[in-house]
Amino acid sequence: MWVTADNHIRQELLPDNRYDEARGTKASAYTGRYQVKGNHIDYWDDSGFTADGRFEGDVLHHGGYLFYREGSAAHREAVS
Repeated sequence: MWVTADNHIRQELLPDNRYDEARGTKASAYTGRYQVKGNHIDYWDDSGFTADGRFEGDVLHHGGYLFYREGSAAHREAVS
């Protein structure tokens, strides 16, 4: 699970190369498929748009947001 520091956006990267993104109280606000190559991730949303991102350890840069691997040291530091 990848989350913003305020936990408003929660992105679950599922093992079948699908993702499910919740925003606030809206579950499954965005869903689609993803592919990881090295530290790069590409997204293909079910609604038709595409996006990408970059992993730096336990931080994911995506769509102008910073996501943290939930429970990681980077996440704990971001919320403190």
